[in-house]
Amino acid sequence: MYDTYSVIFFPKSSNGDKLGKVPIYLRITANGKRCELSIKRKIPLKSWNSNTASMRGTTVEAGNFNRYLNSIRSRIDRIYEDLTKEKNDFTVKTIRDIYTGKSIDKKMLLEIFQTHNDQVESLIGKDFAYGTFERYRTAKKHVEEYIAKEYKLNDIPVKDVDHSFITGLEYYLKTERKCGHNTAVKYITNFKKIIRIALANNWITLDPFLHWKAKLKIVDREFLTEGEIQKLIEKEFHTERLDLVKNIFLFSCFTGLAYADVKKLSPNNVVIGIDGNKWIKVNRTKTDSRTNIPLLPTALEIIKKYSDFPSASAKLLPILTNQKMNAYLKEIADLCEIEKNLTFHLARHTFATTVTLLNGVPIESVSKMLGHKNLKTTQHYAKILDQKVSEDMLALRSRLMLRK
Repeated sequence: MYDTYSVIFFPKSSNGDKLGKVPIYLRITANGKRCELSIKRKIPLKSWNSNTASMRGTTVEAGNFNRYLNSIRSRIDRIYEDLTKEKNDFTVKTIRDIYTGKSIDKKMLLEIFQTHNDQVESLIGKDFAYGTFERYRTAKKHVEEYIAKEYKLNDIPVKDVDHSFITGLEYYLKTERKCGHNTAVKYITNFKKIIRIALANNWITLDPFLHWKAKLKIVDREFLTEGEIQKLIEKEFHTERLDLVKNIFLFSCFTGLAYADVKKLSPNNVVIGIDGNKWIKVNRTKTDSRTNIPLLPTALEIIKKYSDFPSASAKLLPILTNQKMNAYLKEIADLCEIEKNLTFHLARHTFATTVTLLNGVPIESVSKMLGHKNLKTTQHYAKILDQKVSEDMLALRSRLMLRK
C-alpha cells in the first residue's frame, strides 16, 4: 500500500478560452509522485469552488458536472485499490494508463464485446439468428457511444464497469437514445452477457450486475377482434399488392407464425398431421424451436389461392419484405377503418388471443403452437379476455345451479 494517495481536481486558468471557460484537470498523487491529465471538460472559472474542488451552484448543469467528477474519482480509487490488491509494483502513470485505456495488460470492454459479436456473426444460421446478431451489434454501439460521451474515452477496462456504469448506461439509453423502458432493459441484458464472459475468464472478480435487476414493464399488446378480422376477410381490394398483403396477414392471424417464419415456408412444411389433416411443421427462426400447427380453413384457402403463383424460390407464399408489408398494412387499416397500429406482428397476437384463447383453446396448446419454450412467454401474447372470463363464469354458474 502506498503511504500517500490522493485525487484532486483543479482548473488550469492559463488555458482559458475567449468565453472565460477553463479546462478542469485531474491530479493523481501516490507516494510523492504525481501526474495530471485533462478530464476534457470546461467550465467558467468563476463557477469553480476551490474549497470543495467542485462546480458552484445547485443548477442541473452543476449537479451533472459534479456527479461526473465523483464518477472519475470512484474509478481512479477502484483502479488504485485493484492495483494494491494485486501487490505488483506500479506508478501513478500506471493508474493513468489504466484509466485512459492505454494499459496493454488490461482487458478492454469494447474489445471483448467486439470479439463476442464477431463470434455470433460467424454462427448465424447455426446457433444464432441474424436478428440476434443485430441486437448485440446495436447494444455494443450504444455502449461505445455512452463511453465516448460520459468518459471521453474510446474504451475502458472491463474492471471499471460497476453498478454506477450500468445505471448510467440505462439513464443514457432512456434520455439520449430515447429508448423505452423495456428496450433499454433488453440492451443492458445484451451487455450483461459480456460481463458474464469477463467473469468466466477471471478478467473481473466482482459482478457489477449483482444489485441490478431487469424489470420489464408489462405491455398491453394490441390484437384484432373477431369483427375486425371479418372486416379484413370481407374487404375486396382491386389492387393486387393490397390483396396479397391482406391474405398473408390473415394467414399469420390463423397460424400465429411470425414474419420470418412465413417468409421461409416451403410446400415441404405442409404435412399430414396426427389427425389426418394438413399441418405446418417448421422450426422457428427466432428460437429454432419446433412449431406444429394444424391448418384452419382460412389458412388452407390462402395457401390454395397462391399455389400456382410464380415463385423463383419455391416459397409457399409470395411474401414481400417486412418493411413493405407493414407499410401496406397501414393503408389496409385505413381502408378497412381499423383504428389500430396494424403491423405484421399484430397477427401473431391476434392468433394467440382472438383465434385461439377466446375460442377455448388451452394456453398450453397455444404456447406449443407459438413455439414458445415456456408458458410465461405466451402469457404476454395470450390475454385472458373479459369475454372469455364471462363465458367461463357462466358455465360455472350453470354447473352450480344444477348441483342445487
